[in-house]
Amino acid sequence: RHAIVELSTAESWGLLREQLVGRLAVLANNHPHPEIFPVNFVVANRTVLFRTAEGTKLAAITVAIGRRVAFEIDGYDATTGEAWSVVVHGMAEMLDRLNDVYAAQELPLFPWEATPKPVFVRIRPRAVTGRRFVATRGPRED
Repeated sequence: RHAIVELSTAESWGLLREQLVGRLAVLANNHPHPEIFPVNFVVANRTVLFRTAEGTKLAAITVAIGRRVAFEIDGYDATTGEAWSVVVHGMAEMLDRLNDVYAAQELPLFPWEATPKPVFVRIRPRAVTGRRFVATRGPRED
């Protein structure tokens, strides 16, 4: 019952489609450690898309364009005690072709902050992996 179960690619994509927020990990030049950014996202055509604007995240992504990034989601079911995690390893690319930008604008992907997020970024996966396991303890109760 405490074994780690590897999720199929289809199960991992299913979990990705159900979530709204994930974490982008980028190793940018001149930084001694990876940067991690929470982003709201959508899945479209077996890619992960999110929006951003000028700032630290876009600067890190720009340096990482053409380089590998990681994207992670996770969850916990209090009724079953199961936890799960899905990781996407892939390449980040800013959408710059008008057809791609127009298609992305039609997706249900809206900034949560009031500031405009005009830049669309797509992660093209090289690998999508997931795992499920029974947590030894549930979330803390206050």
